[in-house]
Amino acid sequence: MADEKIYYSLRETEEETGIPASTLRYWEKQFRDLSPRKDGHGNRYYTREDQELIKRIKYIRDELKITRIEAIRKELASNDKRSDERQSALEILLRVKDELCEIRKMIK
Repeated sequence: MADEKIYYSLRETEEETGIPASTLRYWEKQFRDLSPRKDGHGNRYYTREDQELIKRIKYIRDELKITRIEAIRKELASNDKRSDERQSALEILLRVKDELCEIRKMIK
């Protein structure tokens, strides 16, 4: 089992979550629980938990179509288990889709 990193750079977090840096910086101001560490140069470092929160916010915004910041905060605070389960199911389906696309490329 490979050691998982503790901190991820802004670029790594962009790649992992699909959220651009400008949006991540905005969300840091809007969501108190999203507060990456910063080094002496101002570089941001996110934890796996930060990345999961970002994915949750993205899911609420994109899949549940809740776009107002206050409404997203309310959804996060409600900690709706059905919403979490739907998000998990969607992530699994997206991974399966990616794997199937890779298999399709291999047999062509």
